[in-house]
Amino acid sequence: MLDLDLLLKAYAIGVFPMSDGRDAEDVFWVEPKRRAILPLDRFHLSRSLRKTLRSVAFEVTRDRAFEQVVRRCAEREDTWINSAIEASYVALHDSGHAHSVEVWAEGELVGGLYGVRLGGAFFGESMFSERPDASKVALAWLVARLRVGGFALLDCQFMTEHLKSLGAIEIAQADYLQLLSAALGSGSGAGAAGAGVGAGAGAASFDALDRLLEERASGAGSPPPGWVISQLIGQTS
Repeated sequence: MLDLDLLLKAYAIGVFPMSDGRDAEDVFWVEPKRRAILPLDRFHLSRSLRKTLRSVAFEVTRDRAFEQVVRRCAEREDTWINSAIEASYVALHDSGHAHSVEVWAEGELVGGLYGVRLGGAFFGESMFSERPDASKVALAWLVARLRVGGFALLDCQFMTEHLKSLGAIEIAQADYLQLLSAALGSGSGAGAAGAGVGAGAGAASFDALDRLLEERASGAGSPPPGWVISQLIGQTS
């Protein structure tokens, strides 16, 4: 397992770990010259995804099945998650620095994502989908959570066509580091002891969406959660 303090310090300077495969023993550190990010005010909410969000096809949770989400992401044929990386992120989750979003259908885990939270930045690590739109639903809920919680940066690491279709853009590493520095200065309570990051005055909250949904649910004729999510991410799309 990787040293957690070292891992968080690596994220704070724009570096993250990868391996060559599920059974690989070595871990190497990556700093892409081009970085994919998803601007939180530019998520592309298509009509079909809006309809899916507002349906009752999926139930969405957070941090209910973190280990299962990481394992599903790692069990794909093409993966960079070896046992050391898997154990490291489970430990980060146990310490409150990593989170998951889970998508369920009829009680079965059918999609999800996980990532690392540091200050006002969230570093999306991986996602999986076993039903149409499941990973899109997970990402939509994540974007809504980060927007409500006052986050400044959603890092997607490498660009894919899937992420591009949802509004992700690619920027130079120098520009990314500026955004990262601002995000770490805008969040609080995220770093490990001695990490020296995320101690800014404004606090990003990963729990703010939960409180908002509870408030909305307490009112008469309150809309289902998926309706609230579609409204939150569709306001400036």
